[in-house]
Amino acid sequence: MKKSTISKNIHLQEAYLHLNKRGLEDPLRDVVNKALQRPKIFKDRQVMRSDYIPGNLPHRSEHIRRLGEILSPSLRFSRASNVFIYGKTGTGKTAVVKYVFKRFKEVADLERLPLQFSYINCRIAGTEYRVLAELCDSIGVRVPFTGLSKAEVFNRFRSSLKEKNMFLITCLDEIDVLVKNYGDNLLYELTRINEGFEAGGLNLVGVSNDLHFKELLDPRVLSSLSEEELVFHPYTALELVDILMERAAMAFYPEAVPEEVIRLCAALAAQEHGDARRAIDLLRVAAEIAERSGASVVEEKHVRLAQNMIERGRVFEALSTLPLHSKLVLTSLYLLARNNVQNSMSGLLYEAYRQVCSLLGIEPLSDRRVSTLISELDMLGVLKSEVVSMGRYGRSRKITLMTSIDEIEQVLENDDLLKTILKDVKNLYTVKKEASTK
Repeated sequence: MKKSTISKNIHLQEAYLHLNKRGLEDPLRDVVNKALQRPKIFKDRQVMRSDYIPGNLPHRSEHIRRLGEILSPSLRFSRASNVFIYGKTGTGKTAVVKYVFKRFKEVADLERLPLQFSYINCRIAGTEYRVLAELCDSIGVRVPFTGLSKAEVFNRFRSSLKEKNMFLITCLDEIDVLVKNYGDNLLYELTRINEGFEAGGLNLVGVSNDLHFKELLDPRVLSSLSEEELVFHPYTALELVDILMERAAMAFYPEAVPEEVIRLCAALAAQEHGDARRAIDLLRVAAEIAERSGASVVEEKHVRLAQNMIERGRVFEALSTLPLHSKLVLTSLYLLARNNVQNSMSGLLYEAYRQVCSLLGIEPLSDRRVSTLISELDMLGVLKSEVVSMGRYGRSRKITLMTSIDEIEQVLENDDLLKTILKDVKNLYTVKKEASTK
């Protein structure tokens, strides 16, 4: 054993003796001891991170080649087509875009081309202002965190892009989140930004998990954004096995993760629409559980435990990242459920939604738009919506909450906007039970 290791152990023992003399017990003693031991499973944890982009993307070579062909005119200092990429979560869309951007950036730097690439996650950026600020930052234009109008930031971006005579290729990931919250005005302006440019300009790569997102776009925006389209199909179980086998070889020590464990993770993820991200997370969490328990090999029981942990976390994440008005619909359902209205009719829910909007000072959406949000929540499994006959009164939708109200309350309490008024809303908002029968 090295002297440095012996010295560290002596210092730890002295610290434990000091605590024992004071009659105190160190709750972290076992944790620290395990952390200092040589890892038995993980060789490189970074490989299992969701933002890790490997040097090889199995079963996505055709998508890489196709995106590269679409963007290749930029390497000749010509304007490429805008691209719209869509597919379900975990099908490799972001990884392929970042892979192509990285390779093209290497070529652009080598050839000294006035070509820049930027990646913006619209969910993380959050607002149109922040998206514009990140676009400015990508071409070296600094704007304050707040204080300017969107029009001013847009003009600074456009004029600087024109003056610098450069091409900027930008990926707007999760672009559907931005459009659902703010409409497609910014997207329209960005797709028209090149008008009047003699050289240089902006190319857009839009990425969406929502297969129905295009229905929200103005036809003029859609025609400009979707000059080229790429569709990513879900991975099959066998394709997920290949992806996990490649990651496992880099991330874990030999024989720490048996092949049957990898195949189990792939099979479970394949049931969730071929989500590679879920498969990787499942294997990572299973390995972490095994390591914490002192095991040197990951077993099926660790995978099952990981599955339960991730499932709980996915519900919270899915609800936490909903657009504002979807959260307001969810808040309305939560309040109805708290008042013992378990099966709400669409009219009652819309009235509750309008009252919640009024309390927050927010302009409510139309009945038809809220109906669309209810359908989206139905697709997520948050609620169940079914059309029922009301006799001579026609037809209506019966809406049943399928998620635990405690989980929903946890989400609402963690929302900066809703948590401050949730208590007051509960006190102020009352529901007449007889209204649920209307």
